[in-house]
Amino acid sequence: MDEVIQVTQWFSSITPRKKAKLFFFTTHADAPTPMVGSNDVDTHEETQLPLATTVALHNFKNIDEFLKKKVNTFSCYNVIENEITKTDYEYLRFYSACKYLDVVPPFLDLEKKSAIQNKFEMTDEERDYRLLLDSADLVLEKVCDSLKPAGVSQMWTALRKDRNLIRGVKTIDIIGFFVDPNPTGIKECLFFFIVRFLHKADKINRVNTNRLERLIAQCDESSSCEEGKTIDFIIDSLRFYPTELYPFGFCLIMCVIEGRDGAMQEIEKTMEISRHLGMITHTNKNPTKETIELVKKELMKPKYQFYSSFTCWFMSHGDSNSMVLADGETIEREWFLTSFPDISTFQLKPKVFFMVSCRGANKFSLKGDEFEGQSATCDYYDVGSALIRNRMLDITDSVRDISYVQPMMDTLVAYSTILDHLSGRANTHGSIYVDRACVLMSENISRGRSLTEILEHLSQDLHEILQETMDEDRIVYKQACHYDSLFRKTLKLPYTRHPKEDVHSAPQ
Repeated sequence: MDEVIQVTQWFSSITPRKKAKLFFFTTHADAPTPMVGSNDVDTHEETQLPLATTVALHNFKNIDEFLKKKVNTFSCYNVIENEITKTDYEYLRFYSACKYLDVVPPFLDLEKKSAIQNKFEMTDEERDYRLLLDSADLVLEKVCDSLKPAGVSQMWTALRKDRNLIRGVKTIDIIGFFVDPNPTGIKECLFFFIVRFLHKADKINRVNTNRLERLIAQCDESSSCEEGKTIDFIIDSLRFYPTELYPFGFCLIMCVIEGRDGAMQEIEKTMEISRHLGMITHTNKNPTKETIELVKKELMKPKYQFYSSFTCWFMSHGDSNSMVLADGETIEREWFLTSFPDISTFQLKPKVFFMVSCRGANKFSLKGDEFEGQSATCDYYDVGSALIRNRMLDITDSVRDISYVQPMMDTLVAYSTILDHLSGRANTHGSIYVDRACVLMSENISRGRSLTEILEHLSQDLHEILQETMDEDRIVYKQACHYDSLFRKTLKLPYTRHPKEDVHSAPQ
């Protein structure tokens, strides 16, 4: 069949709502840069004009032309070996969006897709289309689905009132002040226009969504929300780190085995829980300074831009300032923690570090006959008002900025013990902290718990356990764990996911 006919038939089979969503996912706001073939040309018209004209004219002609142009570009594209181009990135995004929406063109060359994935050095696990979707866009899609046309119209009215923000923007004038968002697909186009406009104006990104939340907050709940949804529910959905679909993120497990009884058990537990959470996992046994540098270099590769989060377990001996590596060398804990968050592929994404090592030799010792012989160390332990607001500072948009971000932001570091204290171990099962952390995370999957809630529960659970030193004194003591957080959103544990399990049901 002639390709032109195939393209025409493909377009005729796609609903207006899916066309709007396909356009939105394809014009992803945070594409990796710099890349071969990318430049600094203003893409304002390319990403916003088709949405504006569709809303104004109730006609999908410009969106159709944009998508046809993409299809033609991909059809004629010859995959260049080695170099990763802007078109490579767009090809993968387009394919994943089509797969998610269940509208994959029958004429799309999947061999090209495979060749592009080879250039990204993707493993078999990483070739799952869900990795290629942007989680932040999926959250925004759900927000859109939770709003009625009247709700999006009210957001538009609120946006139009911000004269400083919209002054001189031609696409705003194309749409006009009054909009009828009721025809099929127009609500989606208007909502996605608002989102991309705020992206372009540097008012929101995948972490900073306050400006969008304020627009939604101005909606009338009785007329703006779909059945079963509320304004609070919609706004709350924007206050979590976007980690939709599989995989939940990338997990790096670094464990020193030499001289650490039960270390292999630690690896098995952390691998099991990371896979249960839906993470793609890499294990580095007996790390050295050289292998740590190699891992950091690996994480800078373009494919890691597709991940939604980063988790690292580092398990070794240590003292108050440093950690002991497999070759007996030490590294400063602070150096390790500050070098990974600065990796560009994980900027604006949650980064979690579990630091499992002693930080000194002190113990919170328990004395008395009733504590003798009671220990888990030697035996595996199984188990605002308006009035107040009016008196506060008026922080205007003119003094807000989301462009520059301190590298350590969006980072959480969980320590197995407090400064200058021991981190306890069981003879055969390794770190008790690792064991309890994995158990609690496993128990709380599908319960809507956040990571910090789990860590607070872990702090309580671990501090109840009586441990005993392995020296001749056999001192019974307790261990206290804690965490330091620079999170700007809440990180929720995902529902159970398996790499081979497709939990997706196509959106409308």
